Amino acid sequence: MTRKIIHTDQAPAAIGPYSQAVVAGGFVHCSGQIALDPGTGKLVAEDVRAQAEQVMANLGAVLAAAGSGFERVVKCNVYLARMSDFAVVNEVYGQHFPEGSAPARATVAVATLPLNALVEVDCLALA
Repeated sequence: MTRKIIHTDQAPAAIGPYSQAVVAGGFVHCSGQIALDPGTGKLVAEDVRAQAEQVMANLGAVLAAAGSGFERVVKCNVYLARMSDFAVVNEVYGQHFPEGSAPARATVAVATLPLNALVEVDCLALA
């Protein structure tokens, strides 16, 4: 089995020893994205809606670089710093999936996210 490392300047560079995504076995395995601006490498805002929008934009850029897209996502994991942000993040997240084709998903609250971000999303998509 071959694997292809995905990198795009349209999403933030990895902040550790990992790839933005890896294509293997017919799937795109996307690393978690937080709300980093790809140009500055800084969090976009302290507002959860703005962070969720940037997270989804970053994830979309990685998927596109792998030749995939939100319509090909089969599973997502959503990590929240505060479960009280669920409704806002859910609204932003839902705007990226065609009606009736949302992927499987888990959403969990965690103690802390990298750089004290409020939301992180990773996914698995068809290549």
